[in-house]
Amino acid sequence: MIISEWDAMKLDRTTAIRQLLFSKGHLSITEISEAVGASEPTVRRDLAAMELEGAIARTHGGAKIADASGPEIAFESREQINLATKRAIGEAAFDLLQPGSAVFLDAGTTVLQLARLIRLRPLPLRVFTNCLPVAQILQSEPEIDVTLLGGRLRRQNQSLVGGIAEAALSGLWFDQLFLGVGAISPDRAIYSADEQEAGINRLMLARTGVPTVLADSSKFGKTLTHRVMPLQAGMRLVTDAGITPDWTDWLSESGLAVTIAKVR
Repeated sequence: MIISEWDAMKLDRTTAIRQLLFSKGHLSITEISEAVGASEPTVRRDLAAMELEGAIARTHGGAKIADASGPEIAFESREQINLATKRAIGEAAFDLLQPGSAVFLDAGTTVLQLARLIRLRPLPLRVFTNCLPVAQILQSEPEIDVTLLGGRLRRQNQSLVGGIAEAALSGLWFDQLFLGVGAISPDRAIYSADEQEAGINRLMLARTGVPTVLADSSKFGKTLTHRVMPLQAGMRLVTDAGITPDWTDWLSESGLAVTIAKVR
């Protein structure tokens, strides 16, 4: 199927509208038109098509994100947050990969940038993941053997979690793990917003020889509900130069192998 230049422009515009509505809530037709640089009649046509797809709900004089599509859009929108930093961390993590190794790629938007780089610069790897987008990105590369865990789909993170996923993990061992995190708390521990996500993350860390945590500086000093485990000597950490001096001082004494990614 050939996509015309007009269709490609429309696709980019509707993606922008979806992200706008997710981040801002309700917007008027005029506000959307100004934000995406399209005429109001064009925006109305886009919104009508998006409403038929179930992506948005039109309101009097405007639109909002459809309630049912929230988790999917949440993942897409989070991928865009601190994107340059996440890409830089992905670049630094890519340099740590060992060709021919068994690698686990966790679910998360920073790890997703590493997966995109692996697709662009394929290496002979055995990749295991519990993340649907990671598997989809890598599935067409002949050098990469991809195994996707089973389990319950956690839509907010597009990840597979729960007893089935944990049972599969228990019988595996990985040369390297690349783990994204929800938060790194002042108590120097990794935290997650979801109990089952935290559980499977703990098991990932127990089933690898070289655990590498990918966390941009915005994740430091925050706490979520479920504790995964403390950062500790023997782990690798890839972050950016935005971490505060108190964290820099602690990391220098922690025994972690720390890489500071250069953001362009």
